Amino acid sequence: MLRFGYCQNLISHFQYLPQKQLLDTANYYYGKNSLDTAFVCYSLIVNTPVNYNDFEQLKRIVFAHNRAAIIYYQMNDFHASYELLIQTLHLCEQYNYPDYIPKIYTNIGNIYYRFKEYGIAKTYYAKALELSQDSTTIVILNNLGAIEVEFERQDSALYFLNKALHLSKLNRNAFISVILNTKASLYQKVNLYDSAFHYYRLSYKAAIKNNKNRGKAKNLSDIGNLFFKTNKLDSAVFYMNLSNKEATANNFLGILAENYRTLSKIEESKGRKTAALEYYKKYTGLKDSIFGVEKFADINQLQRRYEVSKTNRQIELLVVEQQLKERTIYYQKIIWLITLVILLIVSGALLLLFFQNKRLNRAYKALFEKNIKILELQKSPKSDSEKYQKSALTDEMQDEILNKILTLMEDTEIICDTEFSLDKLSELVHSNQTYVSQVINTALKKNFRSFLNSYRIQEAQRLFSELDLTKYTIAAIAHSVGFKSPAAFRSTFKEITGVSPIFYLKQMQKQSE
Repeated sequence: MLRFGYCQNLISHFQYLPQKQLLDTANYYYGKNSLDTAFVCYSLIVNTPVNYNDFEQLKRIVFAHNRAAIIYYQMNDFHASYELLIQTLHLCEQYNYPDYIPKIYTNIGNIYYRFKEYGIAKTYYAKALELSQDSTTIVILNNLGAIEVEFERQDSALYFLNKALHLSKLNRNAFISVILNTKASLYQKVNLYDSAFHYYRLSYKAAIKNNKNRGKAKNLSDIGNLFFKTNKLDSAVFYMNLSNKEATANNFLGILAENYRTLSKIEESKGRKTAALEYYKKYTGLKDSIFGVEKFADINQLQRRYEVSKTNRQIELLVVEQQLKERTIYYQKIIWLITLVILLIVSGALLLLFFQNKRLNRAYKALFEKNIKILELQKSPKSDSEKYQKSALTDEMQDEILNKILTLMEDTEIICDTEFSLDKLSELVHSNQTYVSQVINTALKKNFRSFLNSYRIQEAQRLFSELDLTKYTIAAIAHSVGFKSPAAFRSTFKEITGVSPIFYLKQMQKQSE
């Protein structure tokens, strides 16, 4: 479960970050499996009012909704996960953002699959597959294969899984571990145990390679179950204990519950009734909190509510459409007369524009050809992975340097020094420029200058809210936060906040009045 007391402390730390930086931070911690911190950052974005004119902001909000729902799902709070997914679906429909809908349908299908409602899950996966045009297709194909496994339809299951595996290898997709696990479960279902063991082990290796902790815990559990099924009890206990260790460390309660049930059966088969009962108590304790029937009933109610609201919106649109048709008939005659006059004027203007455009097109074509030649002469810049592929910096070293950097950046006296530089930062964190630059580039997806400026502008905003602004000029504030020129401060401030310092000051004054 999420540690809400801990989350409250994080809110005050992250709430003033710009939204782009907040999303970068959320994605970083999500990748590190620090779900508490990631959830706080995503939630702050989720609660941001939507700006109708900023489509990029809408995409960030939709992405944050979906990621927060996934975290709830991983924490086994399916009701909260479903509710967030329905909100995300409403956002995509309301603001005409269809590209993200396949991901939402897939995650809704996952919840129904978890409750063994395979028919409903398959309907959502099929909807998602019809709309999907990106890597989500791989996930959907695997999930459809998993449903066919449950129905023991071997041929169709292999069709979906082999197709997913092929696409995953082509795209070097980290989801390959899950597909291999599903394929192993198919072979186990049809009693081809050697093949099942083979694919579970391949899946486990892929999970290690791609640092997928859930995949590691799940595969160890599945191998343990298969050993139990083939009556190799000592091996079964060994793998179950390995899975429990991984699941406990990462709070994978669903996997832990199923492991306890299997261990209970193993102890019972050995005649150890007391130990079997203890494991069964642990299983039922977790099962009641995770797979409650009431929560699924709530989910069905949310689904009905969504369908009703969608129907109501369609009815409202039909009524408005009918009213518009009636008004259109009245205005058509007037519009027709006005159109005739306009057409005469426009026809003359179009003839003039036609000849002008012809000349412009020739000029644009020549300019375009020159630019193509210039681009051909330029070498494409190296990506981060190519740039740093020979670096000796390990993940542990990167985390240590990143923590030192983030701690140091809280010291405004240091970072607001006009002479503060990458060299100075490297010296203070006891590292070299190459490593420090690599950490900022790869972990935070920014260069040093952008990273430093975000902190300096944040400090400027704080000064604007605390100082007597009648006694300080923009130039003074700019210099106090480390900018050598007011012009550089103004352009950077507007780039990060979206408004100029003067406009920001006026708004602060209005609020204070």
